[in-house]
Amino acid sequence: MSHFLKQSKSGWAGLFVGLQLALQSAFAHSAVEPAPRLDKWWQDRHSTFNTNVAALGAKSQVIFIGDSITQGWEGEGKEVWAKYYAARHALNLGIGGDRTQHVLWRLDNGNLTGLSPKAAVVMIGTNNSNGEDNSPEQIVAGVRAIVDTLRAKLPGTKVLLVAIFPRSENFSVQRGKLAQINQALRRTADEQNVFWLDFGHRFLNDDGTMPKELMPDYLHLSKRGYEIWAAAMESKLAAIIGDSPVNAGAASADVTGEWVLTIPGPSNEPVQIPLTLKQTGTTLSGRVVRGAQAGQFLELKDGKIEGDSVSWVIHRDRPAGGTMTYKMSGRIEGGQMAGKTATELDGNATSNEWTAKRK
Repeated sequence: MSHFLKQSKSGWAGLFVGLQLALQSAFAHSAVEPAPRLDKWWQDRHSTFNTNVAALGAKSQVIFIGDSITQGWEGEGKEVWAKYYAARHALNLGIGGDRTQHVLWRLDNGNLTGLSPKAAVVMIGTNNSNGEDNSPEQIVAGVRAIVDTLRAKLPGTKVLLVAIFPRSENFSVQRGKLAQINQALRRTADEQNVFWLDFGHRFLNDDGTMPKELMPDYLHLSKRGYEIWAAAMESKLAAIIGDSPVNAGAASADVTGEWVLTIPGPSNEPVQIPLTLKQTGTTLSGRVVRGAQAGQFLELKDGKIEGDSVSWVIHRDRPAGGTMTYKMSGRIEGGQMAGKTATELDGNATSNEWTAKRK
């Protein structure tokens, strides 16, 4: 009888464990189940990663893990990459179209072998957010599984988890879904081994629209978009790896084109004025429309652009005599400019704010 009870207990225990595994399998979801992709180009890129990892080994201080937005450091972002990450022997482990499950598979199949970087930059999940493919909860679980894998396989590596960038030109259900995911993902960071960074607002205008010059297809970054990413991340990344922050130097926004300048009028009402800018290196030239009559312009003088800072001077002759001088300075962010104007006339000076948006 005693022997029978022992066998029964053993049988019930095995049945219970089997039931647990079955339930876990039943409730598992694609975002956390490592899976390769069958495309030959994907397999080839994955193999190339493994070759590069083996060649570089412990020299790499930073690795980037993600999808096409990360892969884009090799395209639109290549000049920015060279400035910020080449000297750090950074590795780009981004593949276009990847979801969390594909990254998990890659991390288990050679992408980390032999590496011991000081930091791993992770930005992944936007491809899981399409339609009803995965819920916010599932995407959060998938990203956290990647972080857990990195911590287990590279215990000496700090993870810099970057919030998933906003997407679409205007407010949308998908953009809202990503915002909810980011709110939960933020809780993953302990600011000791896993760090959080969210600068998605820098890719948007004040009204919530996304400027085309930062994300031409409202998903993938332009060169200027990668400049924003690198600059927003640099101080934290440098601190994590114990390096001096890279000076962006002459990395400047491209402001060439047609703008609408808004300044306060005589009664403080907003007045909109067409503005044309041309950038040559760090020099700005251009003109603003003067008055309503066609063909009347005021030329910009001493125009400069350094990083995100712009400045120029406009001189305007007054009918009653004298010259009014407008010294304008401001900053560029999210596809628009804003700043202050110091207006001088007959030794008197006033200050007003101005904004400018692309046409």
